[in-house]
Amino acid sequence: MSELPKGWAICTLEECCAVISGQSPPGETYNEEGIGLPFYQGKAEFNDLFPTPRKWCTEPTKTAIAGDVLISVRAPVGPTNLASETCCIGRGLAALRPLNGVETRFVLYQIRATEQRLASVATGSTFSAVSSQQLKEHPFVLAPSNEQPRIVAEIEKQFTRLDAATAALKRAQANLKRYRASVLKAACEGRLVPTEAELARKEGRDYEPADKLLQRILRERRARWEADPLAKMQASGKPHKDDHWKQKYKEPSAPDTSNRSELPEGWAWSTIEQLTVANNGMVTGPFGTLIGKSDHRELGIPVVGIPNITKAGFVRGNWFFLDESKASELQRYEINPNDIVVSRSGTVGEACVIGADQGRLIMSTNLMRIRTLPLSGIAEWVVVNLKGSGTVAAQLEDLCKGSTRPFLNLTILSGLLVSLPPEAEQERIFSELSKMLTVIDHLEGIVFQQMDRASHLRQSVLRSAFTGQLVPQDPTDEPASILLERIRTERSTSVTQRPARRSRKEPAHA
Repeated sequence: MSELPKGWAICTLEECCAVISGQSPPGETYNEEGIGLPFYQGKAEFNDLFPTPRKWCTEPTKTAIAGDVLISVRAPVGPTNLASETCCIGRGLAALRPLNGVETRFVLYQIRATEQRLASVATGSTFSAVSSQQLKEHPFVLAPSNEQPRIVAEIEKQFTRLDAATAALKRAQANLKRYRASVLKAACEGRLVPTEAELARKEGRDYEPADKLLQRILRERRARWEADPLAKMQASGKPHKDDHWKQKYKEPSAPDTSNRSELPEGWAWSTIEQLTVANNGMVTGPFGTLIGKSDHRELGIPVVGIPNITKAGFVRGNWFFLDESKASELQRYEINPNDIVVSRSGTVGEACVIGADQGRLIMSTNLMRIRTLPLSGIAEWVVVNLKGSGTVAAQLEDLCKGSTRPFLNLTILSGLLVSLPPEAEQERIFSELSKMLTVIDHLEGIVFQQMDRASHLRQSVLRSAFTGQLVPQDPTDEPASILLERIRTERSTSVTQRPARRSRKEPAHA
């Protein structure tokens, strides 16, 4: 710890605060009807400054009072709020009650400044926690009583400015998010670039409309399906005598376009299934029973999950691995370059295309894979629809209804309607989309950097505050050492004046 200003003192939290450990009352005393005292169990109820009750308790065992600092002491350790009224506190919290001469918010902000130091002493095999004794022994710097409110006032003055800047950055983030969505939506609706039909008329030429492109895709789909059994027949030397085997091919269902908005001239509706290879074109990730905790490795074949799908595309890392033997068992769930991976739970429909040179990858149970025909741009166009099409969003909202959260299955995914432009128009859309999204990504990066800078500035303000560098000292202020001595004396006096505990056998005086 750096040298403190003259008049400051180093002590422990227990020397300037009463430390009250929380204790959870019996479960039958909880309610959500607002009966009894507000009951706080941990960080989940915390906000910027004051917590919001979700439950109440009629028989509290441990309470905090208005002005106490509430601190989370387990999973996670360190976050703080202020009690605005008398409340019940569970075992995930403790209350710090500043003693006479110690400013409440001086304690609050100092705990926030030293949160990481407190979290570093936490222990626990299943979740981190600090004991009451560790909390009591937490180092604390005490400024003179008169200086404490000046420090708090300056902190809040600086934080007010940072809050205003952060709010403006959050508005910019929200605007960029809306702009990204509007650009993707315009791409899916044929409003981002001139249509191929318009350009063809203007240039006096023909063009291939999307319905013809779709017919070509479907012919290619069937041809690729037929190529596989033909190759097997030739390899076995036993060719079929006729073409009856071709009747096994299942044509994908044509899209139902009733009650759908009209597309631009030259565009067509398609289902996702029509754009995929036959048979293994769409696969749900392996059941959870196929990959257990015992299969997780620190090295090997990566297992791709929802965190790897971002608005910017596929990102590596944040995954676990399988050994070669287990990965071979799950070969059906491998992801190839140009495959699409889609989230099937949580925020359903998040999608990205897997690029080249990613190596072997296995998808997790929370993902689905779409393998489109290897035609230029088809996979990317499906992802654009999944990200930006209002029609796709409406279908997902309507169809992905679960008892607890939305859920996407193969039947829904295969039948999703996507808009399909002529091939030449797709290329122009991709080109314009790339330019616009690059600008949006750049601006979002700047906003993120500024928000990160604001967060660091907030910590810098706190560091300055509790090293005596935020406000000037007044040499006439009473030193903190005298304040500490007074607190000790008051505590000692209160202990000696406390009535002696009566023996159980001693009769009460009349």
